[in-house]
Amino acid sequence: MTPPPAPPAAPAVYRPAAWRDLPGFERDRVAEVLPAFLAGCGAIARKPGQAPAWQAACDAARQLPAADDAATRAWLQAHFTPYRVAFPDGRDRGLVTGYYEPVIAGSRTRTATHRVPILAPPDDLLVVELGALHPELVDRRVRGRLEGRRVVPYWSRAEIEAGKAPAAGKALAFVADPIDAFFLQVQGSGRITLADGAVLRVGYADQNGHPYTPVARVLIERGEMTREEASMQAIRAWAQAHPDRVATLLDANASYVFFRELPPAAPGTPAAAIDGPEGALGVPLLAQRTIAVDPRAIPLGAPVWLATTEPPSAQPLERLVVAQDTGGAIRGAVRADFFWGRGDLAADRAGRMKEEGRLWLIWPRGAKLPGS
Repeated sequence: MTPPPAPPAAPAVYRPAAWRDLPGFERDRVAEVLPAFLAGCGAIARKPGQAPAWQAACDAARQLPAADDAATRAWLQAHFTPYRVAFPDGRDRGLVTGYYEPVIAGSRTRTATHRVPILAPPDDLLVVELGALHPELVDRRVRGRLEGRRVVPYWSRAEIEAGKAPAAGKALAFVADPIDAFFLQVQGSGRITLADGAVLRVGYADQNGHPYTPVARVLIERGEMTREEASMQAIRAWAQAHPDRVATLLDANASYVFFRELPPAAPGTPAAAIDGPEGALGVPLLAQRTIAVDPRAIPLGAPVWLATTEPPSAQPLERLVVAQDTGGAIRGAVRADFFWGRGDLAADRAGRMKEEGRLWLIWPRGAKLPGS
């Protein structure tokens, strides 16, 4: 298998900014972000070569009074410096989308109604860490399977749906609607409610290694909808109107996500106070205070100032968030996916969010900037 090209060495540029440059900084309820920041402290305070600066910020955050925005602003200004994030060509505006935690009715076993499986990773899925072979490819990996003595690409979505992957015994649950299962994969985590009232929480475990192709783009290219009409809601409406074409549409995205069952957070930990799905940092996501980013540009665990607008209006959305997740479609320096939470309102906002936005990296004083 041919390794993918290495990512750019410097995917972002960081320009020092003043706190007054952050739109809405004096108005935001910045103390709301502290539960998310503290939940991630265990991971970010272990950053190689950066631990002292992060540790000092985390220790000070633990002493802050609850819901005290003035004290939180003072803490930020004492321990961090804001940097405007830009693409290497200098552009500082990019795309901000939204995501949410789906809640889907399902069953632990296949039934006449619930027939679409939510799969754990198959046993033949190989993950090759390229950094172990070539140090310049650290943090890069490929996925495949063995065919004789050769590593070949793993099965595509269409091939997995056709039964080529050894999926026997790998179903965590079954749901009724293939569109629900697909959007669960797009969101990366969710809750499956069972008939007995129990709730199964699932999170991202792995992926088949194929690139992600947005099905909205496919529908636009086929003339089924316009770019302005494209949204999660529009895709659902199209699927309801064309049930016989759903499988073909979904197969156009060869990427396939596998899940794992998520245990509850340990009692008494900062994470236990947040009722959200687990992000890539390994801690639960706080609704409307966490984002997914490209970690090559914005390290996981870092506070970020986000300036964008709420869908579908021009209402400013300017607030402190924490970068705690990643996503297959989240690529580039000024690119973020805003976590709205769960429920119908969160799903509606997330499905319609395609806004222009700016980002400021809030970085500890004394710590080396990413890429330096």
